[in-house]
Amino acid sequence: MTRARDRLGRPLPAGSAPDPDAPVVPDLTDAPDAQVWATAMALIGDGLPFHAHEVFEDRWRLRVAEASPDVTAWRALAQWGAALTHEARGNTEGARRLAERTLATLGAAPVVPPAVDVTVVRASCAGVLSPRR
Repeated sequence: MTRARDRLGRPLPAGSAPDPDAPVVPDLTDAPDAQVWATAMALIGDGLPFHAHEVFEDRWRLRVAEASPDVTAWRALAQWGAALTHEARGNTEGARRLAERTLATLGAAPVVPPAVDVTVVRASCAGVLSPRR
């Protein structure tokens, strides 16, 4: 049994009831890449970057097992979700480091799934990396 988490993915104390504002991460194992991307983007739009990270990470792990050429792109997306999670939790330095890693990993990806809008990812990372006012 997995431990209950809050909306930003932080574990709740043992025995806590699930946070009603934190949905269960959907199982998209058999879903097409476009649905994985759309689901993760909806989660980000709903202020649930941890859940988006989990969706991307699940796809990345699936691609590792399949030895798929797009595995590096999915890894970059999982890093991006983690960067957004750190930012939402107020960990600016962690968010910056992961945004930098996301851009480097994405740049090294030999194949990016057509469903993935890399301009959205790059712009988001640029926002994380921009100096705060």
